[in-house]
Amino acid sequence: MSIADATGLAPIQLGEGATAVRIERPVILAPMSGVTDLPFRRLAKQQGAGMVVSEMIASWAMVRENRTTLRMAEVDGFGGPSAVQLAGCDPSAMAEAARIAVGHGANLIDINFGCPVKKVAVGQSAGSALMRDEAAAARILEATVRAVEVPVTLKMRMGWDHNSLNAPALARIAEASGIRMVTVHGRTRQQFYTGTADWRFVSRVKAAVRIPVVVNGDITTLEGAAEALAQSGADGVMIGRGCYGRPWFPRQVAEFLATGRRLPDPDLAEQKRLLLAHYRSMLSTYGREPGMRAARKHVAWYSHGLYGSAEFRATVNRTADADAVETLIHGFYDPLIGRDQPAMAA
Repeated sequence: MSIADATGLAPIQLGEGATAVRIERPVILAPMSGVTDLPFRRLAKQQGAGMVVSEMIASWAMVRENRTTLRMAEVDGFGGPSAVQLAGCDPSAMAEAARIAVGHGANLIDINFGCPVKKVAVGQSAGSALMRDEAAAARILEATVRAVEVPVTLKMRMGWDHNSLNAPALARIAEASGIRMVTVHGRTRQQFYTGTADWRFVSRVKAAVRIPVVVNGDITTLEGAAEALAQSGADGVMIGRGCYGRPWFPRQVAEFLATGRRLPDPDLAEQKRLLLAHYRSMLSTYGREPGMRAARKHVAWYSHGLYGSAEFRATVNRTADADAVETLIHGFYDPLIGRDQPAMAA
């Protein structure tokens, strides 16, 4: 399949009846710990992401109804489907966590079999560790599907390592368990985030099942999105780090894959408006001081590559007053907007 053949992205329908979910343009914001909180998911959805997924949430924390965990899982009806991603190794806890998440408004439940970090994959025998135990994986999948009426999806990697590339087999198990869609990150657990995502491998998963398959990993450009779709034959793409500081990127990808048309980046005035909206939403969500600290990485991502951004980021990171950070944002962007000079990287 060529890149040209990848255009014409079709909607994905998950489930039937009142709880069915339709992803009109399957360009999905990936779950990213410490990044895809409610303010970011809301903004990405408003900017055109076809679906958004929460940060990974530990099932045991959800069952205990920890206040921070419930905030991580919050959805507020900002339009379009929203998934809550759960991780865990106990089927009953996963089932109960799924019920709680749906009770709080989740349109879908996504199960994490992909997290590579040691604390999760080794310490908790969850995340990508479950790719090494297909029987345990099946029990978790089946229990979660039985627990809720909404569609349940799965995100995983190619396998634990290159000697155990069992994603196609696990996808068949998932399909038999009632999972409605599978997303595959084109790396093994042992790769973490090194090397290059293997989009072509995902075609083996696509050939193994009849349910929709989504390709994930290293999608940071329009051409990369089209190539990932072409090599994998997948039904959609999931974008993670490519959205850092670019909540509008999923919309650009969706338009390019559907029509071949390239939407320009927002002008600097609009980028400033989006950054301020994002910043204020984080202050509102977390409180002024915690929100300011959590927003620093986003401020850095939005401003990356703009003239004087290195000094701007350093100043923001030293600033301890939330109002002062907003003043700095105005002071950084307004001269660039006035000169219409966004280019010159710092």
